[in-house]
Amino acid sequence: MQEILVLFYSRYGATAELARQVARGVESVPGAAARIRSVPPVAAVTQTAAPPVPESGAPYVALEDLEHCAGLALGSPVRFGNKAAPMKAFLDTTGALWLSGALAGKPAAVFASGQTLHGGQESTLLTMMVPLLHHGMLLVGVPFTEPAISSTRSGGTPYGASHVAGDSREPSLTPDERTIAQALGRRLATVAVKLGGSPPR
Repeated sequence: MQEILVLFYSRYGATAELARQVARGVESVPGAAARIRSVPPVAAVTQTAAPPVPESGAPYVALEDLEHCAGLALGSPVRFGNKAAPMKAFLDTTGALWLSGALAGKPAAVFASGQTLHGGQESTLLTMMVPLLHHGMLLVGVPFTEPAISSTRSGGTPYGASHVAGDSREPSLTPDERTIAQALGRRLATVAVKLGGSPPR
């Protein structure tokens, strides 16, 4: 069984919902399973330590989750055209995995949620790819052979799945956004299964 790590940070729930849809796509592929994990929040000034286990939602990720996964789907809210600070803070702790080449050759994909249609979704997806490229991961997106990429009037790009929350920060995805997120998970899992747990380095 090829286990795909679906790793995300979510502030208002929309990125978490995208993660669930990506995981559904992963689980639809025979021989693949999804492991959903989140990263803890960070603050400029820390007054109390966050609990080691979140009160609700997905468990926090450990470096071992990354090391042992067959593929990675990485998700974040849009923050000025870039990933959120908690995701950046976690990725900054992966130096030992980079040094050992633990992620090299494994497939990866990205997804993001933002408040506005032109608020930086695509640049967030692209900048999230950069550390994955440094780790030597093989990036997959959503090709235009997926009809929802052309029909969507909200989120969803060839770079990865996305969601437009609007002013209400509504975590409910549109049908096209759900379709694209599931398609991304399926494509990622399919590649991981074809690689069979022995990615090229």
